[in-house]
Amino acid sequence: MTTNDILQVGLYLVVLLLLVKPLGNYMALVFAEAPNRVTRFGGRIERVLYRLCGIRADEEMGWKRYALAMLLFNVLGVLVVYALQRVQQWLPLNPQHFGAVSPDSAMNTAISFVTNTNWQGYAGESTMSYLTQMTGLAVQNFLSAATGIAVLVAVVRGFSRRSAVGIGNFWVDLTRSTLYVLLPLSLLIAMLLVSQGVVQNFKPYVDVPVLQTSTYAQPVTDAAGNPVKDAAGNPETKPAQLTTQTLPMGPAASQVAIKMLGTNGGGFFNANSAHPYENPTPFSNFIEMLAIFLIPGALCVMFGRMVGDRRQGWAILATMLLIFIPLTIGLVAAEQAGNPALHGLAVDAHASALQAGGNMEGKETRFGIAASSLFAAITTAASCGAVNAMHDSLTPLGGLIPMWLIQLGEVIFGGVGSGLYGMLAFAVVGVFIAGLMVGRTPEYLGKKIEAHEMKMASLAVLLPCALVVIGTAVAVMLPAGVAGIANPGAHGFSEILYAVSSASNNNGSAFGGLSANTPFWNVLLGICMFLARFPLAIAMLAMAGSLAAKRHVPESAGTLPTHTPLFITLLASVVIVVGALTFLPALALGPIAEFLMSGH
Repeated sequence: MTTNDILQVGLYLVVLLLLVKPLGNYMALVFAEAPNRVTRFGGRIERVLYRLCGIRADEEMGWKRYALAMLLFNVLGVLVVYALQRVQQWLPLNPQHFGAVSPDSAMNTAISFVTNTNWQGYAGESTMSYLTQMTGLAVQNFLSAATGIAVLVAVVRGFSRRSAVGIGNFWVDLTRSTLYVLLPLSLLIAMLLVSQGVVQNFKPYVDVPVLQTSTYAQPVTDAAGNPVKDAAGNPETKPAQLTTQTLPMGPAASQVAIKMLGTNGGGFFNANSAHPYENPTPFSNFIEMLAIFLIPGALCVMFGRMVGDRRQGWAILATMLLIFIPLTIGLVAAEQAGNPALHGLAVDAHASALQAGGNMEGKETRFGIAASSLFAAITTAASCGAVNAMHDSLTPLGGLIPMWLIQLGEVIFGGVGSGLYGMLAFAVVGVFIAGLMVGRTPEYLGKKIEAHEMKMASLAVLLPCALVVIGTAVAVMLPAGVAGIANPGAHGFSEILYAVSSASNNNGSAFGGLSANTPFWNVLLGICMFLARFPLAIAMLAMAGSLAAKRHVPESAGTLPTHTPLFITLLASVVIVVGALTFLPALALGPIAEFLMSGH
């Protein structure tokens, strides 16, 4: 790593840590049991919303009712987003007159945005109308993030409450997440992005003359749009000139802000945050990276405040950083080293010079290797999925690290809310293992961890792992699964493994090179996204309900402290061991094999 790399990564971490504490303290007030200055400020708006929706804000919900409300609300969201895509050709704010999205793609996209995955098998600027982008996709960016925060808050109440029946009110938690946290921060980030040149308008697309006319071979088609072939059966072409370029417009800044803050990741444009209209400058790139980790990091601080021991929150945050920082350094180093197979390659002097200075393939020159590699690590450690570089063009080890960060369960910061409650499931597993070592009933935050809690935690930890390995096996066995691979061998397998890992952990980023907008891939990934989100959330709510009903157990000489470096190391080890044991064989067939074949 160069000095520039170290400075960029170090500056990012310093700014992040300076911001998470005040934001975490603020969110602890938002979800506090007693009224306070924060909730009093927005209380009038809250009451109006509750009255309009018929919500009894003071009514407590048991875990089953909380889970049912969460599930029904999100299933309704799937139906609404699906319907919007299917009828968008008849709705306003469609200046390019886009037609209806195909049923399988519409289903995949609806599940994707409702589950906070934001996997996209389509190009946004050539598929979705402005109305669909705003009222369907951007709205779900808010609601899916708010759902994750609401479930987390309910889980935290399970640890903090004593002999309680309820774990809160889903509708209140959803409202407060949106009103007090997501909306104000999104407004601030959107204004910063607009100041950097991110587009925010309702104009039709603009055709402008190109600076240099280019000639290309255009396929010849008949009246029905089918390709015309010559006597030898080859497609006929005719010379054509490119004299104009179409510049897409639209309300992008508002969606980019919440896609980052809510760890959603769905791009307004196909190139996502590599597109100059979504991410024009190094400063906008820094703001977007900061937004991805901001709320997940602050939730750790909020967790410590809500359970009455701030050290617990900092211990969780330290565990995340303990895994994130070395993997980020490894990713930057791998990209700076480039591909040794291209070093000194006489037949391609340009490639040789390019790789000798680091792997710039698939990266924007306005960001460079350090910022692109840091972005890749951040977006895959969180369940964001936004990208500012092509992950398919990373070096073998550079591509392995983002893939493994996803496969660790999206708990290294992870999604808004979902990352922390996933890490709490690992913490329960960690204290259970520690309890086995010393021969006593494990405890975490004053609650005994018994059979029911371990079953729910195990389900939360192992379900995404099972979806990845089963989904990948199905894809590589069926012709429809391998039909879309653009690269043979180990790299092609990596493309499939990454896609299924991304969907099964609600990340949404793509390795690239895989034609995934087909009925097979849309259905398979849609199933993975749905099962990775809602059964896991329900399992955590069931655990919260069980914990809330338990009495607090006072600390004793045999209690394992869960805020010390020892526990931080234990928790990090559990996360890494689960990820390694599950995915090492698959990684050996993909990026590791490619690494060994590349001249190392």
